[in-house]
Amino acid sequence: MNVNYMQFSRSHHPKIKITLFGSESTGKTTLAEQLASHFHTVWTPEYARIYQERHNRLLTYRDVTPIAKGQIKLEQYYLSQTQELLICDTDILETKVYSEAYYGKCPEWIVQTIPGCYADLYLFMDIDLPWIPDGIRDRPNDREEMHARFREELQSRRLPFVLLSGNMEDRFIHALKYIEELVLK
Repeated sequence: MNVNYMQFSRSHHPKIKITLFGSESTGKTTLAEQLASHFHTVWTPEYARIYQERHNRLLTYRDVTPIAKGQIKLEQYYLSQTQELLICDTDILETKVYSEAYYGKCPEWIVQTIPGCYADLYLFMDIDLPWIPDGIRDRPNDREEMHARFREELQSRRLPFVLLSGNMEDRFIHALKYIEELVLK
């Protein structure tokens, strides 16, 4: 599939895009699956996890570009599979945050591409759930710092977001409310 990363933008898809956003081990994947099932739609998985499992090694800065490109390709594919609503486990804005946190920089093409990939709503996941190791997660002691980085990214870009806290049931109930409000606009 050929992708023009610089021209991927909201104007190319009139569908509603919801992105789960935030630190590792905050329930993004679980909630994405639940929301997609509830709304009878598809969800975009996190390409970084797929990539990490495929390569089974410590990632480096060189991996940021293929991860971002893979995330965009997945999103474009799943956008083509839905009529109205797409739930995203993550997006390239999250890739940027992690790239800067891990490597102190991010490829410029990603920074330039991000505005064309914004979601209609970001469900910003709080860090009040227990951190659960899974073989890929590696920052149990940096949760507050990472959470602050994610919040700053949303706020500095003035993106629409809501903070989801509490157990998974609470997060699901609140997410439904916010998505339904957006869909019914």
